Amino acid sequence: MKKISSPILFALTMGAAVGAMAQTAAPAAPESTMAYNVGGVSDYRYRGISQTRKQATLQGGFDYNDKSGFYVGAWASGIKWIQDAGAKDGNVEIDLYGGYKGAAGDVAYDVGFLRYQYQGNSYAKKNGVFPGYVDANTNEVYAAATFGLVTAKYSYATTNLFGNANSKGSYYLDLSATLDLGGGYSLTPHLGYQNIAKTPDGTYTDYALTLGKDLGNGLSASAALIGTDAKKSFYYTPSGKPTGDAGLVVGLKYTF
Repeated sequence: MKKISSPILFALTMGAAVGAMAQTAAPAAPESTMAYNVGGVSDYRYRGISQTRKQATLQGGFDYNDKSGFYVGAWASGIKWIQDAGAKDGNVEIDLYGGYKGAAGDVAYDVGFLRYQYQGNSYAKKNGVFPGYVDANTNEVYAAATFGLVTAKYSYATTNLFGNANSKGSYYLDLSATLDLGGGYSLTPHLGYQNIAKTPDGTYTDYALTLGKDLGNGLSASAALIGTDAKKSFYYTPSGKPTGDAGLVVGLKYTF
């Protein structure tokens, strides 16, 4: 489950003095881009909850950003929570997304659609430790606005959310900021609220503080302190360990 960041558009202005007059060139037109990424994390956390039983996994994807502002992409990660709940299949998550990014004055915006596809999952047919759940595949629509350093995002589930029965209409609120510390370092504080419709025990708040480092040549590293107030009786591994408690997650990613 991958978060999507807004693009930064650069304008190049050229000036030349002719006598007492100055001439300025028009801004350079934006270009379409395609980027790929591959990496790994010590624990795949999504909205504060471990998806991998607090174990490491590999991840990767691609993004196409059209110069018009439209974009599409795909991203995949290993997971364990579907099998942990008793289903026989579904150890890969594939996120398929598309949307449009633009700006209105000083506010950048991003609207789109995201499909969480748990390949081959048999979540709806299982007889596991969480009976009564439905198919884990989920659709969400989202809208985000960025002003200065701060981004606010709202995601709304148009289907049942991650296998929770009767949870259509669940939503997630996300507030974050990106601070440039210089020297290739960045600091990103985050606060989120996951509401699961008709499931009060599954509703929770999550937080994170992520330190990032641009290592150059497309390589980046991160270390994040992540936690939630999620109920341990709802989010736990087969061995009884809570999947939403505080922990440190490190990652390494290569973008090309």
